[in-house]
Amino acid sequence: MKSRHYSRRTVLTGLGFTVVGGAIGMKFLKPFKPETEELMQLPNAERMPALFVGHGSPMNAIESNEWTAAWQELGKTLPKPKAILALSAHWLTHNGLLVTASERPPMTYDFGGFPPELSRQQYPAPGDPALAKDIESTLQVKIPIQGDTRWGFDHGTWVVLKHMFPKADIPVIQLSMDYRKPPSFHYEVAKLLQPLRNKGVLIFGSGNLVHNLRAMVRTDNTPFDWAQDFDTRMHNYIQDGNHQAVMDFLKLGSLAEMAHPTYDHFLPIFYALGLQSPGEEFRTFCGGFQYKSVSMRSYRIG
Repeated sequence: MKSRHYSRRTVLTGLGFTVVGGAIGMKFLKPFKPETEELMQLPNAERMPALFVGHGSPMNAIESNEWTAAWQELGKTLPKPKAILALSAHWLTHNGLLVTASERPPMTYDFGGFPPELSRQQYPAPGDPALAKDIESTLQVKIPIQGDTRWGFDHGTWVVLKHMFPKADIPVIQLSMDYRKPPSFHYEVAKLLQPLRNKGVLIFGSGNLVHNLRAMVRTDNTPFDWAQDFDTRMHNYIQDGNHQAVMDFLKLGSLAEMAHPTYDHFLPIFYALGLQSPGEEFRTFCGGFQYKSVSMRSYRIG
């Protein structure tokens, strides 16, 4: 599970972006347009839950364990979405957002040092350019955004979906996250995406409540005390509906720094919080730790 800050540098440079602190830098030419009604105008469908998934190691794509079993079981119980929108810790930008706009998004193997079998995995789900365009138009009121046809499904997305929806017959798009923005920004973007839940779109954030690759021990899944402490604190805040405390995680000082030396994998939880409607429950559908320092806690909202 090599850090995206290093494994993707060559890939991103090759796509014509400037890598700054592990995120993609972009210059946008088109101005904001106050078009906020696109998502509301989509036809109504069965309201979908939202998810936060602790995706862990890329090896989860080809291994069977308690987490892959939980993803498989959840996929069997969820209503079938019309489309899936993923917010992966492995697609970061700055000064703007990108949304996948391909009819057939490619695979993105954003890791290294793993068995060749992992880079032969395929998840041939179609894209949804029309939905990507609606999201682009809606989010322009908040931040510059444009469609992208080069990025595909990174392992924060396809590793999970291979187990959850193995037929790959549901359109999938990814939306990048601006790494330089504060937690409150991501929270508000999620609120703008809320209408999609009533349009049959399953939104899931893919990251980890605790993610410290420097400390991981591949032969042991018993968590470090500090990892368990951070995970428990965040879970208790979420159960109490204290979204602000989660967004203020950096106030925990050294504990937060141990849990997230870089906080890319924590960003997706802010989207899950912003997607929660009043009265909806955050339900843990799997938990535990991988490699002592990666929390696999995952939530269903609604």
